[in-house]
Amino acid sequence: MITLLLVSFLLMALCVAIHAIGVMSALRKLDHTSTLANPRFWPMTWLLIQVAGWLVLLHLLEITIWALLYVRVGAMPDLHSALYFSSVTYTTTGYGDLVLPEGWRLLGGVEALTGILMCGWSAAFFFAIVSRLHRSQQSTSPASRPAAD
Repeated sequence: MITLLLVSFLLMALCVAIHAIGVMSALRKLDHTSTLANPRFWPMTWLLIQVAGWLVLLHLLEITIWALLYVRVGAMPDLHSALYFSSVTYTTTGYGDLVLPEGWRLLGGVEALTGILMCGWSAAFFFAIVSRLHRSQQSTSPASRPAAD
């Protein structure tokens, strides 16, 4: 059981590292975009679509890493089943049509907790971007400027 906890902790740490690298690279890119100062609807919407797509890619990478472990240790019969199980577990959907063998079930719980944390982090990041867009839109609107004397 200690070995399983160690393995699951290492996978959780890898997911955190992937997410940190991905979010930080998105922040760097956002710091150099002119879209934040553009009050028009479609440029802001396109930016949000890009951010959402990037976050989903990060999650898919993390899900794939869990799935590869399940295949490697023989807890899932093939990659297709492992990816399906991992995505359902990571997102805490939990259909229950595929389950890990008894000796590996602890990993599923840790994957679900990791998924909750990573999805929460993504939601917070997405909210921060929307807040940034809102603040920049307010600062460029005529109503936010002081009246001329």
